Amino acid sequence: MGNKKDTENEMVIEFDGRPSNEGFARVALAAFCTQLNPTLEEVADIKTALSEAITNAIIHGYEGEVHKIRIECRIKENTIYVTVKDTGKGIADIERAMQPMYTTKPELERSGMGFVFMEAFMDRVRVESTPGQGTAVHMEKIIGR
Repeated sequence: MGNKKDTENEMVIEFDGRPSNEGFARVALAAFCTQLNPTLEEVADIKTALSEAITNAIIHGYEGEVHKIRIECRIKENTIYVTVKDTGKGIADIERAMQPMYTTKPELERSGMGFVFMEAFMDRVRVESTPGQGTAVHMEKIIGR
């Protein structure tokens, strides 16, 4: 009891990339992070960042087609690590895609602020992507600052 192993935990979920599954993913992640005893604000931040990543995968990665989205979560000490993966079209220019107001779909009235929101609500955001193969958004948040 009480050894370092107790501070690590992992969860993986995979689901169809449909807007109707976003709420399920948010609740699953919120439930998983409760073991860190986060504030309501911290939970809301994590859920908002997750929603943005899922929405990006659905709208941009899969362009409305239904394919799997995978969420990998890991807790280590007081930090939650969340990775959202898709196998969609990928991002050719990650740096440009992460700029405020940049969007490839202006007709959808999306704000182009998805990555900006992720960066605002999480402590660290890193994006890996290969055109034609998919994208992984890695996010970290320290709980109980």
